[in-house]
Amino acid sequence: MKARGQYQEAEPLHQEALAIGEKQHGINHPNTVYLLNNLAVLYRNRGKYDEAEPLYQRALAITEKVLGPEHPDTANTLDNLGLLYSKLGKYEEAEPLFQRALAIYEKVLGPEHPETASTLNNLGLLYRNRGKDEEAEALYQRALAIYEKVLGPEHPDTVSVKENYRNLLQQIKRRQEQQGQK
Repeated sequence: MKARGQYQEAEPLHQEALAIGEKQHGINHPNTVYLLNNLAVLYRNRGKYDEAEPLYQRALAITEKVLGPEHPDTANTLDNLGLLYSKLGKYEEAEPLFQRALAIYEKVLGPEHPETASTLNNLGLLYRNRGKDEEAEALYQRALAIYEKVLGPEHPDTVSVKENYRNLLQQIKRRQEQQGQK
């Protein structure tokens, strides 16, 4: 349903799944974290940021307590919360979340894992939005190299990073042109 943009129809199903999961597994179970993240992502995609944030924070508290501060699920939740804060323009809050997620992925999954590349891309977007072009460029280059090696040049994630990188280069060119006109 989400893939077709039918978020409104998906929302009560995610809420029901969360309620069932909490009842079956308990409120502090890793499966509950998965359901919390899914509902929070749906809320984020629907623009319900105030509803998404506490779900991400709850999921983060559970993963850190139950799975540990360096578990990939902890990194996933950090990355998701970082995406929310980026969407809200809270870059100073998002940056350390992305950095921590990146450190976990690099340590646990490896420096060439697709999740590592995903977080590199997310951090690159944040830096691009903050005008940190050199930092963004390095992150995009690294993410692109990982995706091309692991997923191939035509994979949607690879294409997405290429697009982000291209947009950054165009942004840099426009800035340089504007500075040259002054």
